[in-house]
Amino acid sequence: MRVEIVAVGTELLLGQIPDTNSQWLGERLAANGIASHYHQHVGDNHERIVAAFRIALGRSDAVIVCGGLGPTQDDITRAALAEIMGVELVRHDDIIKKIRSFFDSRGRAMSDNNLLQADVPAGAKVIEQIRGTAPGLICPVGDQVMYAVPGVPYEMSDMFERAILPDLLTRQRALGQTSVIVSRVLRTWGASESGLAEAVAERFDALIDSERVTIAFLASGIEGIKVRITARGHDRDHALALLDEEEQLVRALISGAFGDIVFGVDAETMEYAIATRLLRRGWTLGLAESLTGGLIASRLVNVVGASQWFRGGLVSYASDVKYELLQVTRGPVVRAAAAEEMARGAQRLLEVDVALAITGVAGPDEQDGFPPGTVFVGLAIGDDVSHAQLRVPGDRERVRSYSAIGALDALRRGLDRLD
Repeated sequence: MRVEIVAVGTELLLGQIPDTNSQWLGERLAANGIASHYHQHVGDNHERIVAAFRIALGRSDAVIVCGGLGPTQDDITRAALAEIMGVELVRHDDIIKKIRSFFDSRGRAMSDNNLLQADVPAGAKVIEQIRGTAPGLICPVGDQVMYAVPGVPYEMSDMFERAILPDLLTRQRALGQTSVIVSRVLRTWGASESGLAEAVAERFDALIDSERVTIAFLASGIEGIKVRITARGHDRDHALALLDEEEQLVRALISGAFGDIVFGVDAETMEYAIATRLLRRGWTLGLAESLTGGLIASRLVNVVGASQWFRGGLVSYASDVKYELLQVTRGPVVRAAAAEEMARGAQRLLEVDVALAITGVAGPDEQDGFPPGTVFVGLAIGDDVSHAQLRVPGDRERVRSYSAIGALDALRRGLDRLD
């Protein structure tokens, strides 16, 4: 069964509000093994709404319409549904009573335009409203079905769970199409989207016509590139088995091309990856930051329980602070030796097992003969000290952000080399 989502509202097209409803519905449909191949946005215009509905019905078994059920003149979803069904709108007295009761319970007078929300296409089933005033609709169109829900997210989600999802699952079972869809996201740092695509090309090509497994790529800015693997199975165990098998194949291809660039799965951030490695060893971490100005510390404390392993950080922005507090040898501070000395100084002052340090040029001007985007990362682990050099792109803000996650990735790799 294929379900299409049509979000109604000119405000969506103008970018005045984000379409979180379609995102939420897509996730819930996938979680229940229901395919959603298309999403549409359409403004508050009767002819264009009807056209969008006809397009959706031409390629999907069911359509979920969000928005346009309110009491104002631009709420015209009901009329468009009636035209699609070829029927008239019928005003329901019982809906009027419920809307009036809603206003009475709040000590407010109901304006006459609220009567529009009691208009129902003849032959449609009403989804009772329990959180607002506009009821939802289940509209049969031949062997297909259209559902309409308010655009208010908590009203939409309630009606979906209470009425639409059960109806969809019943229809799916009747067609003998029960399935479960599961996804897993591999999070990578250190390769381009095109590079990753080339690395897994043989698997991507092999799965082009697959009804069971798909691979997709998502560029996520400073958070790296994500590789999403999706599997459809007869049941959850079958789907997870397909997912596990495909993950191993994709990981092997990525590792063969780039080494260990997969740092997390699904919601696991780079800082989460650092936390798990330190906790496993019972080690503590300290920082000495220069060009990032505390960005790395800010990321680390996003991890719940960071106080177990993160002792603190020093923002040694001025050169004198590096010389006097961290005991960096006087001279240029944008160099590998300075980064290593900063790490050793942070390790000593904060009394930690591991220290990470970063120095470099955020821009816009050169420093110590280096162009903006030149970054040196120092790493002190026990008695060992090392460094890594990064070259990051962008303006001052992007250089600082990329440098922060790049330094954390250098720390991750340094910890992994100990295994």
